[in-house]
Amino acid sequence: MNLDEAISAIRTGPQGPRVAAVFDFGGTVVAGFTPAAAPLRMLRHRDAGHALADTLLTSIRGSRTEGEYERFLQRTTHVWAGHSPDELTDIGERLFRSTIHGHVYPEAWQLIREHRDAGHTVVLASSLTRFQVLPTARELGIDHVLCTEMAVSEGVLTGFTEGKPLWRNEKAAAVRRFALEHDIDPAESYAYADAAPDIPLLESVGHPVAVNPGPRMAMTAGEQDWPILTFRPRESARAGDYARTAIGFAGLLSGAAAGVAARATTRDHRSMADAMIATAADATLRTTGVRIRVTGAEYARRPRPAVFLFNHQSQFDMVVLAQVLRSGFTAIVKKEVTANPVFGPLLRFADATFIDRSDTTSAKAALEPVVDTLRGGLSLVVAPEGTRSLTPRIGPFKKGAFHIAIAAGVPVIPIVIRNAGEIAWRNSAIVRKGTVDVAVLPPIDVGDWDPGEMDAEIAGVRQLFIDTLRDWPDSD
Repeated sequence: MNLDEAISAIRTGPQGPRVAAVFDFGGTVVAGFTPAAAPLRMLRHRDAGHALADTLLTSIRGSRTEGEYERFLQRTTHVWAGHSPDELTDIGERLFRSTIHGHVYPEAWQLIREHRDAGHTVVLASSLTRFQVLPTARELGIDHVLCTEMAVSEGVLTGFTEGKPLWRNEKAAAVRRFALEHDIDPAESYAYADAAPDIPLLESVGHPVAVNPGPRMAMTAGEQDWPILTFRPRESARAGDYARTAIGFAGLLSGAAAGVAARATTRDHRSMADAMIATAADATLRTTGVRIRVTGAEYARRPRPAVFLFNHQSQFDMVVLAQVLRSGFTAIVKKEVTANPVFGPLLRFADATFIDRSDTTSAKAALEPVVDTLRGGLSLVVAPEGTRSLTPRIGPFKKGAFHIAIAAGVPVIPIVIRNAGEIAWRNSAIVRKGTVDVAVLPPIDVGDWDPGEMDAEIAGVRQLFIDTLRDWPDSD
């Protein structure tokens, strides 16, 4: 079964909360890790902290045998004993932000989104601990987590589990108990897992799916006629990616310089900035081999001026926006970008407005001239989420961009970007070859919005992004 077939089955199958979708964690939602992973060095903990981080991260692959799981428990309970749950929670959160989020299978994210849209009760079930599982569950919008709990006494971990570990039959039993407590119909429910220890879990539901199955799971899936899904792990950067990135940055800088030089005789700053933006985007895409595929391109040209809203996942979004909009726009960006040796100077030349998000008063003051910029004919691009998201999930929207559009009397135009986070991961400047899809949606008139009562309207705009990512329009 391919992913499209799995999604179609969810959409056409039973809907509502009585249907559960149970996902194993390591190997099913998140790809595994090997010992001594390089990102651990970035945590800058003392030696004890390194040991805690190592046990948290390297066990995420999931145990394949009884012996592996026993060794995992022995090691973690020994290393974690005497440490507070808060300490482990903090390390787990930082590992997710620095490393783990980049190893969430995109296919798992899509399936979880589909089950949530169908109103299903989504459950993350793992033999691991909440320190490893909860950050991912929170980012993916999963409310129910079943995992191995660690015992605590006098504020520190004792080195023992609280109750039985959720391993093999006990995980399946925990899911059955959950089903009884939440009025779940197992016969209509789904379960996704990759390894042999989770065969009892898959046997407990009506719609079992083997994901990237190991040999024994694959054999059982064949015997039981279970569907098999193959998820593609997000690979670490290779030598070719580093070379592509270096050439791409060179192309960006040379393109920007060429654009400015081509219009220098006009002595018109805006003309030079527009040429810089368009030529730099062309050169970057040409040298990196990244393609941009656009639908709704006519809305990128008119009406102007407008406030263009985009979902922000990657540093490469700047190149994507430059290619789609081409000219006649500037941006609101966070102050930290001024330290970027490439994008900082380019954005300053393009008259970007830099705001300090930690200082609400100064941020509001910095935005006041932006209204005049719009009234003067220059459009604006804003990420209403306020920061890059860790996954394709659309985060909450801030109100600033909408207030600006209302004050300036211009429409907002959504620009939905898909796959930019696969081209360049959230916290990485390394560029991978691929295609970025962009959907420019029709303009939205905000002229009659009440600035004091617009939560519902903003939620509606955010839903447009969610719906477009779910059902992508045909390319022009």
